[in-house]
Amino acid sequence: MQYIYSFKEGDRNMKETLGGKGANLAEMTKIGIPVPQGFTITTDVCDLYLKQNGYPAGYNETFEKYIKELEDEANKCFGDCENPLLVSVRSGAAVSMPGMMDTVLNLGLNDKTVEGLIKKTGNKRFCYDAYRRFVQMFGDVVLGVSHDLFEEALNHAKIKKGVTNDTDLDAEDLKNLVAEFKKIIKENTGEDFPEDSKKQLNMAVEAVFNSWNNQRANTYRRINKITGLKGTAVNIQTMVFGNMGESSGTGVAFTRNPSDGINEFYGEYLINAQGEDVVAGIRTPNKIDELEKCMPEIYKQLTGIRKTLEDHYCDMQDIEFTIEQGKLYMLQTRNGKRTATAALKIAVDMVEEGRITKEQAIKRLNPEQLDQLLHPMLDPKAEKKVIAKGLPASPGAAVGKVVFTADEAYEWAKERDEKVILVRKETSPEDIHGMHAAQGILTSTGGMTSHAAVVARGMGKPCVAGCGAMHVDYPNKKFSIGDVEVKEGETITLDGALGQVILGEVPTIEPELTSDFQKIMSWAKEMKKMGVRTNCDTPQDAKVARDFGAEGIGLCRTEHMFFDETRIKNMREMILAKDTEGRKKALEKLLPYQKEDFKGIFRAMDGLGVTIRLLDPPLHEFLPQKDEHIEELALEMDFPVSQLKAKISSLHEMNPMLGHRGCRLGITYPEIYEMQVKAIIEAAIEVSAEGIVPVPEIEIPLVSSVNEFTYLKDRLKKVVDAYEGKINFPYKFGTMVETPRCALIADEIAKYAEFMSFGTNDLTQMTFGFSRDDIGKFLSDYIDSGILEVDPFESIDQNGVGKLMQWTVEKGRQANPEIEIAICGEQGGESNSVKFCHKIGLNYVSCSPYRVPIAILAAAQANLE
Repeated sequence: MQYIYSFKEGDRNMKETLGGKGANLAEMTKIGIPVPQGFTITTDVCDLYLKQNGYPAGYNETFEKYIKELEDEANKCFGDCENPLLVSVRSGAAVSMPGMMDTVLNLGLNDKTVEGLIKKTGNKRFCYDAYRRFVQMFGDVVLGVSHDLFEEALNHAKIKKGVTNDTDLDAEDLKNLVAEFKKIIKENTGEDFPEDSKKQLNMAVEAVFNSWNNQRANTYRRINKITGLKGTAVNIQTMVFGNMGESSGTGVAFTRNPSDGINEFYGEYLINAQGEDVVAGIRTPNKIDELEKCMPEIYKQLTGIRKTLEDHYCDMQDIEFTIEQGKLYMLQTRNGKRTATAALKIAVDMVEEGRITKEQAIKRLNPEQLDQLLHPMLDPKAEKKVIAKGLPASPGAAVGKVVFTADEAYEWAKERDEKVILVRKETSPEDIHGMHAAQGILTSTGGMTSHAAVVARGMGKPCVAGCGAMHVDYPNKKFSIGDVEVKEGETITLDGALGQVILGEVPTIEPELTSDFQKIMSWAKEMKKMGVRTNCDTPQDAKVARDFGAEGIGLCRTEHMFFDETRIKNMREMILAKDTEGRKKALEKLLPYQKEDFKGIFRAMDGLGVTIRLLDPPLHEFLPQKDEHIEELALEMDFPVSQLKAKISSLHEMNPMLGHRGCRLGITYPEIYEMQVKAIIEAAIEVSAEGIVPVPEIEIPLVSSVNEFTYLKDRLKKVVDAYEGKINFPYKFGTMVETPRCALIADEIAKYAEFMSFGTNDLTQMTFGFSRDDIGKFLSDYIDSGILEVDPFESIDQNGVGKLMQWTVEKGRQANPEIEIAICGEQGGESNSVKFCHKIGLNYVSCSPYRVPIAILAAAQANLE
């Protein structure tokens, strides 16, 4: 096994081995783009190092060989000498994880090599600026000393000098900071800063490997469902310096606009700075097109490289560059993170430009990202009090209560169920969990390519960055903009598209979908094989879903209709009835309501199948539980309080999800299901007279025995038969597969059922033995420990629940080749689950209306794989 590759040895097809950064550095080298030379330690080494707490045999000798080659190429030496080789140590996994793992720059500096660098460059200020940056970064990343301690010392030095910017400190100030930083390290670690360059390098490589399992990296992988990777590669690269004066600089750019997808060069740069100054958001940078004025030749070269890279990769690229004394170097290229709007526009434009095919456009999109486009936006006609404007770093509307730390954002959102806006001076990778929990992010510094902007765009979170008018006061948990003061817990609104900070809550409206969205959806529909339906209970939701492309209703939950205030009284009257006749009398009052509901849904889904699940939840859910509410109901229904409490108590179950619900209710109280079937058939008869084509599919829930199904089907079929001569539409009887036993006897049930639909919420619950209402108490422990990769209620557990599903399909179709088999749990709208459903041969998936486009795109991708 080869453990190390020089940039001249690899290429872009080696991401699994070299990581994305290493593979693309090698590819840029290969096509003649100026890249500072270096080498990549593979992900295999990381994997072995973390598993055995050490390096594989032969690694150290190979490492020394590649260091020597780098010295020879640079004509410098690594270690104590007058012409020192300085390097960067940077992470790079196979999947881009911006800012989540560790980086160390300017490595190799110590008290001796800094003097050699001064002699070589004649620029004492630059050398001590590089040195203080290195000590700070090494102390933070490698030795675990708080970044804030170094920042406090830096701010103190600027205050003492009476200046605002780091660039205003002179060589002597920076030299004193180096000494102060080393003192901070000694005080916090009990150890001196390591002066030996080789020791520094070994410690930095190990720190990058160990950062694979740091909290922010684990959180990022969990949020983005990144699994199955070996670890991170490590790139050792010759340093080039953007902080060598006014002829030097650094920047980050995108070959197209990552917010809206417009084909324009989009980015930022700083003169006399290093890369982390742009990304960390500590200084607000200049727009990339301003570089043309101060460095026209560099800008011309950079725009040429922009075109070369986009032509080569056929995708929008995110690039990093450094200018060292008038010479341009490229430090990175990767497929750029982008918003959903930008992703669709770039895909459509590249098809129309002839760069990629429609199939390639569909395959490269992330279905889950479409969710960003389908949520409300700020009402442009609403009154709003704009208190400040920053940079429109990531579009979208966000409303929430202000919090000032990532931990608070996470706690308020998860434990209090509050919508929050995370307000920071600037964000760092450690804030990833709070950024994910927040509705939006607001920062006082940083630009369009800062950490906050890049991560927010990747998450689809609205972000306003670089709001310079805002003063953030962490100790007092407030921020101020002029005379306006906003405290923790007060509500603000962010307009990420305009960069506006608005006091209070602004009303929202439904989003407007672009022509790019419509084109992508039309292409996806042509390419998919599996059907996509929706889960909905109202004509309004049915229309929304059909407009999105739903091909029917896969789950209509009839119990939701009973909770309406005009019907709940009749439902309760039925539950409290003393005998069958009393129940039938109450049900007769409910029948007209049910019938009207079904008529509305049949009209909305004219000609398409509508799967209607008969009553599923236990009856106690329709009755109050608190004493004051029980007393109110007793008074309203003229029912003795003591008897009402006794009835409620009699319905109590130790585990209601495994209790008297679903088909079990239908067997005990068949009159309930009979009323519902009457309503379904009568509604269908009446709308068919209007020229509508109803296609009712009657679903019996929670079946575990073929006898349960046949008992109820036979009884309900008699209800349908009573309308003989009036029925001119197709109808079906089927069941939900919610229990493992139902899956295991699918061949028996399939002889009598015309369709089966997986209720994966219950099926997952019963297969794992997890309560879906209580799993939240320990799920994070399972995921953080690696016991589970993802929440099994969010994405199908393919090795367990999935095997039951596959068994059901195989056995069901052996017994009844014509049977229709589908899924109607919310996992039917999760992209990985959709692809699994395609793989095992389901007829369709069904999901909530706003996830229909996600399912359509995922189904198309599944068919193209």
